[in-house]
Amino acid sequence: QFQVMESGGGSVQTGGSLNLSCTFVYPYMNWCVGWFRQVQGEEREGVATFSSIGTASYADSVKGRFTISQVNGAKTLHLQMSDLKPEVSAMYYCGADPERCLQEHLTDANFMDNWGKGTLVTVFS
Repeated sequence: QFQVMESGGGSVQTGGSLNLSCTFVYPYMNWCVGWFRQVQGEEREGVATFSSIGTASYADSVKGRFTISQVNGAKTLHLQMSDLKPEVSAMYYCGADPERCLQEHLTDANFMDNWGKGTLVTVFS
């Protein structure tokens, strides 16, 4: 069975940091896993993706402040977020697809096949 599970999140003051984790039970050798965020009433927006071949991609708005990484070859990814601002407050979701990442995986949430339930990130001023 395919499972995608997020953990982490919470509330932090402007300028602070948070770490999110995504653990996925996925039987495929090739995969693309990514973090997306969604504010109520808006579309799910790509934040960062990580491919089974070890490549990462980031939305322009988070480059230099967010880092996505794999934990020792395990099917767990971390999203380290720093210098957080209130405008990034959202529900953060982890999505997975049994293909190597394409640019479209970051720009279109429909490319992901499986989703976790999400974790809430709130940045207050």
